[in-house]
Amino acid sequence: MIQKVKLVSKKLTLKKLEHQLRMAAHIITGPIDASDYKIYIFPILFFKRINDVYNEKFETEIELYGDENLSNAAEQHTIQIPKGCRWSDVFSTTKDVGKALQRALRCVEKANPHLYGIFGDAPWTDKKRLPDSLITELLNHFHQIPMGVKDVRDDDMGRAYEYLIKKFADKSNKKAGEFYTPRNVIRLMVNVLDPKVGEIVYDPACGTGRMLLETIHHVQERNGDPRLLKFKGQEKNLTTEAIARMNLFLHGMENFQIIRGDTLRDPKFTNGNKLETFDCVIANPPFSLGNWGHDRWSPDQYNRHVYGVAPKKNGDFAWIMHMYSSMRDNTGRMVVVMPHGVLFRGSSEAKIRETLTKNGALECVIGLAKNLFYGTGISACLLVFRKDEKTLERKEILFINADEIYTKGRAQNTMSEGQADEIYDIYKRQNEASEKIKGVSRWVPIDEIEENDFNLNIARYVQKPLEEESVTVEEALKDFKQKLSDLEESENELKALLVKEGFDP
Repeated sequence: MIQKVKLVSKKLTLKKLEHQLRMAAHIITGPIDASDYKIYIFPILFFKRINDVYNEKFETEIELYGDENLSNAAEQHTIQIPKGCRWSDVFSTTKDVGKALQRALRCVEKANPHLYGIFGDAPWTDKKRLPDSLITELLNHFHQIPMGVKDVRDDDMGRAYEYLIKKFADKSNKKAGEFYTPRNVIRLMVNVLDPKVGEIVYDPACGTGRMLLETIHHVQERNGDPRLLKFKGQEKNLTTEAIARMNLFLHGMENFQIIRGDTLRDPKFTNGNKLETFDCVIANPPFSLGNWGHDRWSPDQYNRHVYGVAPKKNGDFAWIMHMYSSMRDNTGRMVVVMPHGVLFRGSSEAKIRETLTKNGALECVIGLAKNLFYGTGISACLLVFRKDEKTLERKEILFINADEIYTKGRAQNTMSEGQADEIYDIYKRQNEASEKIKGVSRWVPIDEIEENDFNLNIARYVQKPLEEESVTVEEALKDFKQKLSDLEESENELKALLVKEGFDP
C-alpha cells in the first residue's frame, strides 16, 4: 500500500510545475489511454487548486479575525467547498478512494451552481480501470504540489495547464486536432482580432478555451487588465467544455460563460429569435464537418441561411455564417481557421462566398503553411471579417501568402512566436499602407475577384516571382545523393510499419 506523505510547501517555478504535471500523466500511463489522460488529470488538478486557494484564504481570514466560522463564511470565498468534501477528506480516505473522490467533486459542483459539470464524468469508481492504489498514488503526487496563489500565480497555473494540454495532444495525435490548435497560430489570430478591455470575445467552437485565453495574454502585453474582458464560448464535448471552464478559472478569470451544446443545431447565446452579437468572434471549428445539421438550416430561425445553406456533407460555410451572424455591427470583427477548399469550392458554397465578397465584410485571406495543425497535414487559411465602416466601404480584399513562414519538422511543421508576429506585421503594414509585397501580399479589387468568378484561391492573386537558378554539377550531385538517402530511409520506415501491422513487405 502506498504511504501518503505530508505536504511540503515550496515556491514553484513554471518549469517545475510543468514537470510535476507531466509526472502525474506518467502515473496513469498504461491502464489509461493517452487520449483519456485529460478526464482524470484535469479534475484532480482543479480540485487541488481550489482547495489550496480556499485554505490560503481561510488562514488569512483567521489571522485577521480569529473566528473560524467567519473565515469559512461564503462571502469570503469565490468557490465554496463544504466540510466533508475537501481535499483533506479525500486524501485521508483509504478504502473506496474513487468513490470518495467522486462524491467530493459532485458535492463541490452542487455547492457552486456555476461549476456544474466542471469535473467531467470520469469513471472514478471503476476499480478495474483505476484501482484504489492508482488513485491514491495520483492523489499523493498532487498532494506534494502546493497550488495556492502564493505558490503559483494564476497565469503560471494557466500556462502550465496549457502545456499539459499540448502534451496530451502530442501523445494522442489521432484526436489532437479536436482540442489543440498551435499556440502561435492562435497568437496570430488574436493579434489580428486585437481585443480591447471591456469587449466581449466569443468562440462558438471553444474546445479547451485556448483562443479565449490568448486574448488575456494579448491584453496583458498591452498593459491592460484582462479581468475587464468578458468571454463566451460554446463546446459540444462534455469533457472539453469542462476543461475550458477549468482553464479560465485557473487563469483567474471569473467573467465568462462556457455552455455545452451543438452550436450549429442549438446555439446557446441568443436574444429571442436572434443570435447574440459580439465585438470579437474567433474559432478553429472542425474542418469539413459531415453531419452538421443541414436539415435545420433551410428554415433557420436565426437567419444564418440568408446568403445560402452550406452543403449537406460539409459544414465549413455553416460555421462561417454562424460566426458572421454573431458579429456586432460597427465594432464586430472575426477570425476563423478554414481549409483552403472554402476559397474555391463550387455549388452552394460559391453562392455564399460571392455574397460575402460583394458585401465588403471580408477584409483579408491569409494562407498558412501545410502540416501546422495536429490531426491534419492539409494547409489551412485564416479568413478575417470586419463590420466597421472603413472595411465595408473598401472595395478590395487583402491576400497574404504566408505558406513559407514556418519551421520545418520531421513529422510536424511549427510556427514560432517570431514567425507569427512576422505574418501579423505584414498584415498590419498592409493595412497602414496599401502597398504590394511581391510574392507575399496584395490588395485585390473585388472587380478582379468577380472576373475570376469569386474564386479566392490565393495563388490567383499572389504569385511568387520566378527565380533563375544557378547550380553547379557538384551541388546537383550532392542534392541527388541526399534525395536517394531520404528515399531509402522512407522505404525502411515503410517496411518497418508494414511488419508491425502484420504485412509481408
